[in-house]
Amino acid sequence: MALVPQLDLRPAAPVLDVAQPPANLEAEQALLGVLLYDNSALERLSDALGAAHFFEPFHGRLFGAIQSHVQRGHLAEPILLAEQFQRDPAFEELGGVRYLADLVDRAPPAANITDYGRVIYDLALRRELIRIGGDIAATAQSGAQSGEAALSAREQIEAAESKLYNLAETGGVSSGFVDFSSSVRGAIEMAAEAYQRDGGLSGLSTGLIDLDQKLGGLHKSDLLILAARPSMGKSSLAANIAFNVARNYAWEPTPEGGRKTVNGGVVAFFALEMSAAQLAMRLIAEASQVPSDRVRKGEITASDFGRIRDAAAEISEIPLYIDDTGGISIGKLAARARRLKRTVGLDLLIVDYLQLVTTGDGRPENRVQEVSQVTQGLKSLAKELSIPIIAAAQLSRQVENREDKKPQLSDLRESGSIEQDADVVMFIYREAYYLSRVPPPEGTPEHLAWQEKLDPVRNLAQIIIGKQRHGPIGTVNLSFNEDLTQFGNWAREGRFEPH
Repeated sequence: MALVPQLDLRPAAPVLDVAQPPANLEAEQALLGVLLYDNSALERLSDALGAAHFFEPFHGRLFGAIQSHVQRGHLAEPILLAEQFQRDPAFEELGGVRYLADLVDRAPPAANITDYGRVIYDLALRRELIRIGGDIAATAQSGAQSGEAALSAREQIEAAESKLYNLAETGGVSSGFVDFSSSVRGAIEMAAEAYQRDGGLSGLSTGLIDLDQKLGGLHKSDLLILAARPSMGKSSLAANIAFNVARNYAWEPTPEGGRKTVNGGVVAFFALEMSAAQLAMRLIAEASQVPSDRVRKGEITASDFGRIRDAAAEISEIPLYIDDTGGISIGKLAARARRLKRTVGLDLLIVDYLQLVTTGDGRPENRVQEVSQVTQGLKSLAKELSIPIIAAAQLSRQVENREDKKPQLSDLRESGSIEQDADVVMFIYREAYYLSRVPPPEGTPEHLAWQEKLDPVRNLAQIIIGKQRHGPIGTVNLSFNEDLTQFGNWAREGRFEPH
């Protein structure tokens, strides 16, 4: 895009013309002039401002070049930068090195740079709003997006909400490819977080030591499937992890006035199989060490009630948000997760369980295809919100028909793309569950042999990691307290201990 290099650098209010996208070229020139004159002024700009926010493409490229030079500890000044843009047609059209020199000569005071940055950023968001609004209007008019099949009105609303969420949350504008240096910076930041965090985990701690060591914690953008047969404890393990993460939540303020999680996290739990009160009772039972079935039966003492009351008061303020809407669609689930992330924050999302989430389009669908759409939606949501998502899943009955009842990937019900989309697939296996179902008659040699086989595994739960995209597979031993439906760390010598 050609520019007439007329450098009136007086601060000017942006003028919005319906015929032209909102922009302020003078503000862009002023900000670049300040940076070329005083490279240290870059530190005063918000990290949110990027090259893509500049209206004039060359200004964006120049800003990126200045950033790159300064971050490498090099001087960013007109003569040095001119070499980089020798083959850039826009640079020559604007006047070449003379244009850069004019930016420096007419640069306003460095104290104003934050104001110019704010104007540029705000106008970029307005341009993106106009673009998104145009897309929404065009899609609503035609019922279809470019090159896609027709969308229902509800699907259009969900797509629009996703775009607006991304804009509100990140200030992102359409950028397409990301250069490799940006990806490398993200990887280095992940390694730095692991180095600075106790225990060396690069991900979010589950509160279960051996599981953390095998997974490296729960990683942003990952979809983790936690699969098991009924009564194995998948809801319990999901709830235990949610409780551990929320209970350990700690944060520090950011320069922008927000919150940065430094330990634990804010957790959203979609309880599709039980009510919020039932889930809360499980967590209170874990915290108070009073079995929830005794509470339901009314078999508690005054001492038990005091422990329950104290535990409830202690954990009532943890950042755990429960949604017990039955049969929720993947679109509504995503919309509610985005809203929570935007208003409160969100570090971990748990879905219990996968096969109870619907596509919400009301069309009769092959069940395998429907579950595949749900898993694809959850994986996309994990990447969009940059959080780990744990989805519990039901295993097929074919496990029961085998002599060896340890689950494997082929046992995933309506698997479709579950295995393909998931970054981690974990199975829960408790040998004691199967042994306790068929006790031989008491007093017989068979009963004695059965008892000897049961005792060592009575409190043992095995987490079989059948797939891990970024690490090894294998088995992790955990303890399981059936009375409290509580998983804990399994000590090396065979004794178990709660976390």
